Amino acid sequence: MSSTQFIELVLNGLITGSIYALVGSGIALVYGTTRVLNFAHGELMMLAGYGVLLFSVTLGWPVLLAALATILLVMLLGAIIQRVTIAPLMKREDWAFNVVAVTIGLSIFLQSAAQLIWGEQFQGVPYFFSGVAVIGDVRMPWQRIAILLVALAVMGLCALVLFRTRLGRIIRATAQDAEAALAVGIPSGLVHTAVFSISAALAGTGAILLSPLVTVSPWMGASYLLKGFAVVILGGLGSFGGAVAAGFLLGLIESFSVSFVSSEWSNVVAFVFLIAVIWVRPEGLFAGRGA
Repeated sequence: MSSTQFIELVLNGLITGSIYALVGSGIALVYGTTRVLNFAHGELMMLAGYGVLLFSVTLGWPVLLAALATILLVMLLGAIIQRVTIAPLMKREDWAFNVVAVTIGLSIFLQSAAQLIWGEQFQGVPYFFSGVAVIGDVRMPWQRIAILLVALAVMGLCALVLFRTRLGRIIRATAQDAEAALAVGIPSGLVHTAVFSISAALAGTGAILLSPLVTVSPWMGASYLLKGFAVVILGGLGSFGGAVAAGFLLGLIESFSVSFVSSEWSNVVAFVFLIAVIWVRPEGLFAGRGA
């Protein structure tokens, strides 16, 4: 393997991993704070894909404005889902199974609604950034480089909010003990809603970055939901930082696997690695490092 091939594999792995990290960190944030596994997370990603398609292609808005409007709408949808479907169920003793069932049902409903509204055809979004970056013998489209840079910026901002702001301290206090947080005046219900909105924003960002590279369809989020859950398990359930690290690790494993096996087997290699980690370290690679 030449140095050029090695650098390209690393870059491709980091770019793919940044999407996995965005999706997985949102799932981890919700689980770490509320103990809810949101099986409709992939459909938030799918709706964000259609949102950016509507605003940037159909309505002709500038890319930045279209992306901002899409993220705000997805955040609002995430908050509505939490307040209308999940919050009432969490007041019951047997809420865990009920929430899983409801989010699975919501996932099916949103997929079916998307098919009814937009049809089953695959639709594309034009590249936001044109041209190719050339560094020595390494060539990489600016669109793919932008994915990595924007994803890093968004996850860095999210980490800054979680660990350096009052809102972050409130979220982490609620994650540690919601009842104790409520006793000292922290509105845990509103915190849970805020967390769902942040999680939706992370999923929406991933969809916006991906939409020029993959087609937008009602099933757009399904495969990334599976990778998101894999990332959460690898990183340790509820660990935001662990999910980010595991996302990049999974992306690198998939990227380098194509040097040894056919690209069709990259998913198999990734999930074999996941099974091996669960066998050796069931709590995840980065468990115990907090949100």
